[in-house]
Formats: sequence, structure tokens, C-alpha cells
Amino acid sequence: MSAESNFSIAIVGGGIGGLFAALCLNHHCQGILISVDVYEQAAEYKEIGAGIGVGINGVRLAHKMGLAERLYALSGNPEGKASGPVFRRYDNGEELFRWPLPLKPGPIRLASCSRSALLDVLKSAVEERSAARLHTGKTCQKVEEYGDKIKISFADGTTAKANMLIACDGIHSAIRSQFVSDQATYSGQIAYRDIIPISSIPKWPYENYATMWLAKHSHFFVYPISQGRELNVIAFTNTPETEADKLAESWTTTCERADVQADFPDHEETVQMIIRLMAGKPSRWRINDREPLNQWHFMGGKVVLLGDSAHSMLPHMGAGSGQAMEDGWVLGRALCDHFTGTSELSDLQSVVNLYQSARLPRAQKAQAASRQVGNTYDCQTEDLIDLTFDECCPIIGERIAAAMKWVWDEDLDVCYENAREKMAPT
Repeated sequence: MSAESNFSIAIVGGGIGGLFAALCLNHHCQGILISVDVYEQAAEYKEIGAGIGVGINGVRLAHKMGLAERLYALSGNPEGKASGPVFRRYDNGEELFRWPLPLKPGPIRLASCSRSALLDVLKSAVEERSAARLHTGKTCQKVEEYGDKIKISFADGTTAKANMLIACDGIHSAIRSQFVSDQATYSGQIAYRDIIPISSIPKWPYENYATMWLAKHSHFFVYPISQGRELNVIAFTNTPETEADKLAESWTTTCERADVQADFPDHEETVQMIIRLMAGKPSRWRINDREPLNQWHFMGGKVVLLGDSAHSMLPHMGAGSGQAMEDGWVLGRALCDHFTGTSELSDLQSVVNLYQSARLPRAQKAQAASRQVGNTYDCQTEDLIDLTFDECCPIIGERIAAAMKWVWDEDLDVCYENAREKMAPT
């Protein structure tokens, strides 16, 4: 980033997607005079303390950016001994199947960590690489065209101008809502979340901590984070919308521990032990996403959506962070090609057209697959709902393996090259 830069980029939203996008711009546009500013609405760059799984596709990009070792160091399995959860019966803990492992050999592996720790790594990298100027307390209220730039108005009365704005402000994106009038869609599930110290667990009966207990209408998932010191807990249960309406989609909505026990009464003793170790008031929230959006750019290419603002998805594949990271990587490549004179990318509109062409089909496939996987875990797809739990189990295993293979293995750079070739003049 240079103080004399002649092309300015504003990133609204300083979460994982926004900071990774800043790093991608810095990585791809080395030697190009651009400036990047990240505007975060909170008073500090801080995520809630929940866990997050970074899939093979996201870790692969972190590896290319020189961040993989930092990611592994803060993960729940820093030595790489465990690669994913074991799926078990809810009632007796019997093993059903295992999470499909990466099919390609090499140093890339799954990483589970706390959101706050991952954000700290990304923020530190942004600062070390001078990838962007970081601002806090900046709640975006409105964007408008200002000549050949975008003017951003913030709640504190200040404004900023940039040649391009990248909206990374999440599922409730204020920028998206300025151009699209849609509402979040309830998934049919609520979730309970907490983090418990592994040192508080008196005895763990299984070979590793990453475990998912499957049942009709629910699944209970735990995995280690924070270098194996903490256990992330997220428990999903199918709940009618009439009951979920009273819940906010918020990390700060809490409930009683007894509510968790009431929703998982028949689960085996290990699950009951975990529930007893949860905080007196664990968080409880409704799981929403949005319908697929077929246009991610506005104002002649000067405004573009990234991450959850473009394609929010349910958490069941752990794909949300990876898809946001993929967005940042592809947008960085497209802008680099634009700045270095690629003929078919002569203006911003062509840049965002390429970005959308390369990313939208895959991101929307991940959105649909995340919905399908969540319903599959809970035996709620049309073909499973009337089967017994025992009949569902082998089908679930096959479907999860198939779903994860394409998410992990598809070559993002090939997707980009194919999309760019289609734009090339004949």
C-alpha cells in the first residue's frame, strides 16, 4: 500500500472476509499503486468467541498467502493428528462413519480454531504487511456515487471516498440492503453454542474430541479449538418457526442450560456431561441464510459484495469462511489483471463481471449444499424423513463424503482461468 496510490479501495466490514480480502489485494497487487482502507463498525477488531472450521479450500489459500503455519498453530489440532469428526449414534455413542479425509496427499489439512484467534492472525498479517489502513467505529449508513468514486457515509457523521467499495458487512449487510430488498430465510433449526475448557472434562471416552452425534431432528457437534485447550460446542435442533420467532439471530441471545437438556434428553452420557459443563446461560440463536443472489455488483462495478453479504450460507459444511476467502482471492486476481493491462479487463465493470462469473456458481452451489447437508444430518430431506434412523445412517455418510469432495478439491485458479478465457475476445 502506498500513500501516493492513485486507486483507492474501501472495504466495509473488518471480519474474516474483509481482512482476508485486504491481504489478497496486497498479495496479488504487489508493486501496483493502490490504497486499501478497512472500515469496521465495532470499537475494535474482535470476533465473538465461537469456533470456526476452515476447510481444505480455505487452508489452501492461507498456505499460498504464507499464513498456514499460523493457522495450524492456533487450531484445535496443531500437530495435525486429527482431521475431522467421528459421527456417532445419539443414544449409545456407537461409531457410524468418519468425516471424509482430504483425498490429495500433502501438507494441507483441516483447521479448527476460535473466530477471535483467526481474526487476530489476519489483523496481525494486515498490519505487518501494511496491507490496509484499519479503522474502527465506522458504521456504514449509505453509499452513493460521487463522480468516478463512491462516497461512504458513516453513522458518526464522517464520510470516505474510494474508487471501489468491497462490501464485507455480513448477512445483514447495510450495503446489500441498499440495492436488494430481501429478507433472511429461517432454516428450520436453532442452535445452542458454548465453549468449555477441555481441562474441565473428567474423562473423554473416545480417541479424539471432534465428534458429531446424529439423531432424527438434531445433531450435536463438538471439536477442539485454541491449541486443543477448549472444546467448541454447537448443537442444532429442528424447531418450528413459530417457536424460533422469539429468538434473535445474535450471539448474545442466551437461554438456560435446562433448555439444552430438554432438547437433547435421550442423548448418551457423554453429551449429557458436555451439557452439564456448559455455561449457566449458553447462547441460543436461530439459523438463517438468504436466498441466492444473482448480482453481486452495482454502480458500474464500483460496489461489489463479498462473503456473507453476497452468499450467506448455513454452517453445516463449515464452508462460509472458505467461500469468503475464495471471493477475496479471485477479486484480487481480477484487479491485478486489470491493473496490469489485460485487454478484456479494461474497466471496473469487466473486473466485477469476471469476479462474479468465477465465483457465483460455486458459491451458490455451496449455499445449496449447506442447506442440504444440514437437513441430511437431521434426516429431514424428502427421501429420509420417513425412514428410520438406522435406515438413514449409511445414506448420510455417503452424501457427506460427496458434498465435501467438491468443496475441498475444486481448483479455484482453474475456475478463474476458465472464466477469464470466456471473456477473452475471439
